[in-house]
Amino acid sequence: MHLVSDPGSPNPFEGFPLFGDLAKLFGQGGMGAGAPWEAARTLALNVATDGTSEPNVDPLERIKLEQLARVADLQVAHVTGLSTSATGRQLTVVPVTRGQWARRTLDDYRPLLEKLAGSLGSPEALADEIGGDVDEPDGPAGPEDQLAAMLGPMLSAMQPMMVAMTAGSMVGHLARRSLGQYDLPIPRSPSDELMIVVPNLDAFGREWSLPDDDLRLWICLHEIAYHTVLAVPHVRGRLDSLLTRYTTSFRNDPRALEDQIGELDLAGGPDALASFQSLLGEPGALLGAIQSDEQRALLPQLEATVAVIAGVVDHVMDEVGHKLIASYGMLTEALRRRRVETAESDRFVERLLGLELTQGVYDRGTAFVAGVIERAGPDGLARLWESERMLPSPPEVDAPGLWLARIDLPNDDG
Repeated sequence: MHLVSDPGSPNPFEGFPLFGDLAKLFGQGGMGAGAPWEAARTLALNVATDGTSEPNVDPLERIKLEQLARVADLQVAHVTGLSTSATGRQLTVVPVTRGQWARRTLDDYRPLLEKLAGSLGSPEALADEIGGDVDEPDGPAGPEDQLAAMLGPMLSAMQPMMVAMTAGSMVGHLARRSLGQYDLPIPRSPSDELMIVVPNLDAFGREWSLPDDDLRLWICLHEIAYHTVLAVPHVRGRLDSLLTRYTTSFRNDPRALEDQIGELDLAGGPDALASFQSLLGEPGALLGAIQSDEQRALLPQLEATVAVIAGVVDHVMDEVGHKLIASYGMLTEALRRRRVETAESDRFVERLLGLELTQGVYDRGTAFVAGVIERAGPDGLARLWESERMLPSPPEVDAPGLWLARIDLPNDDG
């Protein structure tokens, strides 16, 4: 079975981002024999820039963003009562190209993604793979069985490379639409330099006919608000812990992949090729992994934590934005609609890390914050920053009154 067509024929990888990205990169001679993450970096950059050189960001953009960021910085600090700095140094907002965003983001996400790759090759995962009884076939192995037997071990051995390459492809796609560095609420390497992707910001502004300065102040508020909340040590610690536990809890299920391959009709001509590509284009099948019981148990905690963070950020932005940005309502409607209308191909990193950023998650966070303020005012909400004990459990996110009652009880832990 050949997965690369004649150069003059239609692209057989249409609709399968990773295969299409790799095909273009191979065609340009861009894939070397280096380490997986160096290859992933090359792929991410190629996808982000479409293989072309990018013009430098206008120096005037840096000056404009610095001025707006100073205003946003003061306002976010005032509303939250928190330091906006994660390192103690001055916060800066830096305009970047898509390629620059992709390189730094892949570096920032790499520790989590390497833990994921490690979990797929862990002793527990390998034990799952080789353990258990294997049923003997009833008759001679057919072509589907032979293909499954060949591809199962091969894909298992390739998992670390495939994790890196798939991450490179998807980070490259994220670079083509992200406006800042917190489109996904994932803690990054400690730094007080925040990226704004100017080409994407300009394209979105033109599409929606949004005022340039208002849009830039909005994104500065958004990025600084997320940066401030995620810089709170116990908030970052909770989210880091949940993401790490989730990514290290994948378990191999080679039989599932073999079963799916075995169901393909290899005599189906072009339809068979498309079905095979579609199968390998699915993250779960491609990585040879399934969601484990441990991951399913973690998801309610992870979703609740993300919902509260998003709810607080939206509250801070509403408090500041209505006062400072004349078109705040229009901007917020456009940008909040954009964040829940993400293409499925761009949601890979979300699913990979256990983040499902649906409208329901944002609504849940908004309702929690509104319920706390209604009962206890801004001072009640500020108690979130006192210690990890103050972070709500999943049931408390849906019942703010229960959360307020619990945090007022004596702490048995002292």
